[in-house]
Amino acid sequence: MIPSFKESSRSPLNPFGGPPLELNSDFGALDGEALGLVERRYGDRGLLVTRERYSSRNEDGDIVCTAKDGDNIVGTLSVRFDGPGGLHADLLFGAEIAEWRSARVKLCEFGGLAVDKHSHDPKRVLAQIFHLGYLHAHRKARCERLVIEVNPRHVAFYRRWLGLLPYTTARHNPRVNAPAVLMSVDFATVREQIALLGGRPELLASARSLYPLAWDEATEAAMLAKLP
Repeated sequence: MIPSFKESSRSPLNPFGGPPLELNSDFGALDGEALGLVERRYGDRGLLVTRERYSSRNEDGDIVCTAKDGDNIVGTLSVRFDGPGGLHADLLFGAEIAEWRSARVKLCEFGGLAVDKHSHDPKRVLAQIFHLGYLHAHRKARCERLVIEVNPRHVAFYRRWLGLLPYTTARHNPRVNAPAVLMSVDFATVREQIALLGGRPELLASARSLYPLAWDEATEAAMLAKLP
């Protein structure tokens, strides 16, 4: 049985600067406040949310990452690892994903991504919860490529701010009753951008990406050491 997600009892991972964010992650399923945030943000866009349970790494479920500002969860992201059950994106984009698998590329999928639009700094929340997911997927689990499903109207945002590239035209996704595009990025590219820009928020405007809001090398190493 996949356990319901509960906020980690470990010491929170506190990034630098601004209002104090607490970053946590655990194996489990999207539930509780994190699920509520996803339902609100998806609902704002007219999308459906299904309360799925998804078995992945060690059959313990997704890794659910959360960002808290005070008592409120202001960001959430689920990390899904490829395995016998496949990925959610296989439903629409199985042929494209099969090509990466045939080349023995180790894949993972980010889903359930939501940031509270009323948070103090939504871009920083997104950058740091994405960085936390990256640590789980690439630095710890050694995944090589990230895939995500994105509504067509958000393709430009993810391309500009995180460097993901579209690999398909839009297809109807029955899980959210809306069109979706498959986007992907090699984690080596993400690692290069974090090494180049992480911890340098003064470069946000000139870099035209969110990577300056990621952690610097020392903070990343400290966070990596705390992961389950």
